[in-house]
Amino acid sequence: MKIIFKGQPLSTQTIYRSVCRGKFATVYMTPKGKAMKEYYQLEAKTQYKKEVSSEPLEMEINIFFKSKHKHDIDNFNKLILDSLQGIVYEDDNQIETIKIHKEICKDNPRVEINL
Repeated sequence: MKIIFKGQPLSTQTIYRSVCRGKFATVYMTPKGKAMKEYYQLEAKTQYKKEVSSEPLEMEINIFFKSKHKHDIDNFNKLILDSLQGIVYEDDNQIETIKIHKEICKDNPRVEINL
């Protein structure tokens, strides 16, 4: 089963911000991050027609960037995994193995998730 999210993925640094309120820092999702998560969830619901799994999972994520700019792939998986929760699996702690690949595709940046 494959799920595809079209467009340039956002890094964790773009999605989340922190602000200090008193002695404690609070982390929040940016409006751009919220919009991307909603888009990912809509696409996942549209493409994934199976029941929500409660079993251990393995997945492969292929991230296609539009440029060779420096991309640390560990900064891109959080939003992807969070977006699939409740649609593909109950909780992302069910994921036992993830293979992540990065590639360049100038004309069609996207994320492909193979389940």
